[in-house]
Amino acid sequence: MGMRWKAIHRWLGLTVGILALLLGITGALLAIDPVHQAWQASAAPGELPVSALVERVTRTLPDAEEIRHLPSGAMVVFSFAGEQPQASYVDPTDGQVLGPWQASALPRWVKNLHRSLLLGDAGRWLAAGIALAMAVMCASSVALLLRRMGGWRRLAARVRGTLAQRIHVVTGRVLLLVLSLTSVTALTMSASTLGLVTLDSRPEPEVLSVASGQPSLRGAQLAPLKTLLVKDLRKLNFPGATDPEDTWKVTTAQGQGWIDRYSGQMLVWQDASLAQRLYDLAVVLHTGESAWPWAVVLGLAGASVLLFWLSGFVIWWQARRQTPKIMGNVPMAQADVLIFVASEGGSTWGFAQTLQNALCQCGHRVHTSALQNFQTTAATQQVYVLAATYGEGQAPAHASGELERISKLKADQVPVTVLGFGDRQFPAFCAFAQALDQTLRAQGWPTLVPLECIHQQSGQQFARWGLALAKALDESLVLAHVPRVPATSTLTLIGREDFAVAGVQASAILRLAWPAQGLRTCLGKRGLARFSAGDLVGIVPPGSSVPRFYSLASGWQDGFLEICLRQMPGGLCSSHLLGLETGGSIQAFIRPNPGFVLAKTHGPVLLIGAGTGVAPLAGFIRRNDRKTPMHLYFGGRDPAHDFYFAPDIARWLGEGRLASLQTAFSPVPGGGGYVQDALRRDAERVRIWMSQGAIVRVCGSRAMAQGVAEALDAVLVPLQLSVATLKSKERYAEDVF
Repeated sequence: MGMRWKAIHRWLGLTVGILALLLGITGALLAIDPVHQAWQASAAPGELPVSALVERVTRTLPDAEEIRHLPSGAMVVFSFAGEQPQASYVDPTDGQVLGPWQASALPRWVKNLHRSLLLGDAGRWLAAGIALAMAVMCASSVALLLRRMGGWRRLAARVRGTLAQRIHVVTGRVLLLVLSLTSVTALTMSASTLGLVTLDSRPEPEVLSVASGQPSLRGAQLAPLKTLLVKDLRKLNFPGATDPEDTWKVTTAQGQGWIDRYSGQMLVWQDASLAQRLYDLAVVLHTGESAWPWAVVLGLAGASVLLFWLSGFVIWWQARRQTPKIMGNVPMAQADVLIFVASEGGSTWGFAQTLQNALCQCGHRVHTSALQNFQTTAATQQVYVLAATYGEGQAPAHASGELERISKLKADQVPVTVLGFGDRQFPAFCAFAQALDQTLRAQGWPTLVPLECIHQQSGQQFARWGLALAKALDESLVLAHVPRVPATSTLTLIGREDFAVAGVQASAILRLAWPAQGLRTCLGKRGLARFSAGDLVGIVPPGSSVPRFYSLASGWQDGFLEICLRQMPGGLCSSHLLGLETGGSIQAFIRPNPGFVLAKTHGPVLLIGAGTGVAPLAGFIRRNDRKTPMHLYFGGRDPAHDFYFAPDIARWLGEGRLASLQTAFSPVPGGGGYVQDALRRDAERVRIWMSQGAIVRVCGSRAMAQGVAEALDAVLVPLQLSVATLKSKERYAEDVF
């Protein structure tokens, strides 16, 4: 069902999105009118009797024929000046004329565009169809939003993903209810306009006043008008002066009544039909008439359609560009190797193509397709499933029901090998691949190699998995995956601080100029987008097409990119960067790291890093303008040679950007051991911070991160907390390498 909702949402967004955008913008313009009228209106006191209003009006306009209470609260009187009809604003406090009344021409033109696209009856049907499409889109949005966020309970959780995804989800989360309401009310109003629903099928009663030889009563003398308040009045029609049988007619939200002009008694009262009441409510909810604060909300909702459409289009375009076409596929019935892919953003298909190419070079006939086509044939000898995890451990949209379907299939002896793709910043790292692997094993499907989980589309991990697979197959299989690199920008080195000591690998902090950002960059056409400390910069070294990623120690507001790195044995990129001289340049691009980037918080922040892993933590502290209490635990080898950012850290302590610092230099006598040892020593303070809702960021080697997790699990036992619990609540994230 998830795949159907996504297909419906995408198809409607791309086909009727432009027209929905037009209706949204015109709706936003129309929402200005109720606000403008409400501000200009001279509203009547709500508790004023209608009889008193009539008396004041007729003193000024004795030829008045109708009093109309506008939704804005203003009073308009229709009368004649000689033979010339006129409409006037009146002050309800004294009945004086404030000026002529005339409906605004701009709202009338915009209304025609909004209601019928200036196409008459055909346009009204088209507008109704767009409203129906919007209602279906809203329903699909709710389904997809709940799926992405992990259910109702996590609906308010922080949104992760690209900028376009965050805009699309946040805008939808805030305004989806309003947009759903406007689409439903539009359908309600269209049903009446197009004659599909009759508001009141009852004929208007033939009510006549019976002349009794007595003079007509003045409006101020009519008993029903003495008890009717102005706030409830919609319209009051005066009896014709030349027709002795004509009556007063009063209209309210509750219905309409006819009053005898001689006795002043209510002759007939007709309650408003249910259909009429629903229509009136729909008008208020759709237009904001008589409720200008709601009109403001409607205006914002209408304008948000532009954000919805643009961000949705960008998401679709990015996914389309990221989905490669599989080359070299043979028909499934003839293939001895089947590869099935479950991918949300499309990047997993690139790994599938690399695997297919390598298997074909080994003489296999390979067919690759989506996971929903999972099956085996008489020719099948091997099956591979490349499965990405989406959201909180969920399957990609197109594969949402496949786990259940596969669990019902009868297993055969064809080995099915699962390879997972995910991001360790998410609590449920590769959870879908793990669930799929467990299901297959429980059903009795064999495997060639155990489940492997690839972090952040690592080509190195993929290659290592390929070596294990080659050994299992006893074939010369080589998986050299070359990911498609986004458009890069040229970055120039403007400063560096080197750290070197005999017997220790060289390291450095590099500062690179951030190029000026033009319109094309802002639109995501090329180069670097805005970035934050904790995001990743992908650097493509000379002689390679495979980017290496480094955590950023700066944000775009700082005006530069800063990274901290050390020499890796045989490292092509680290050697190139460490050999770069001031004025030298590199090619780079930004990869968002939303699971690790620090969100705004008022509570404590616990920053734990070792070695070059302190880089993003330093970036968090650098941008801590709000002086949020941040506590840094830094681990290194020698304070004289690898205490990265030491002068900055000292300055940040003095400025209050950093609340406390604990260091641990393991090889140095009395240096404090490792950061996990420092955490154990500070157990009481750590528990206080965590009880105050502290969030945790850990950056460094995988071994260090594992040691920190074990130490914190022990420290947090008295609070009945654990690292796993903190991850599930998005209070704990790691960036490990």
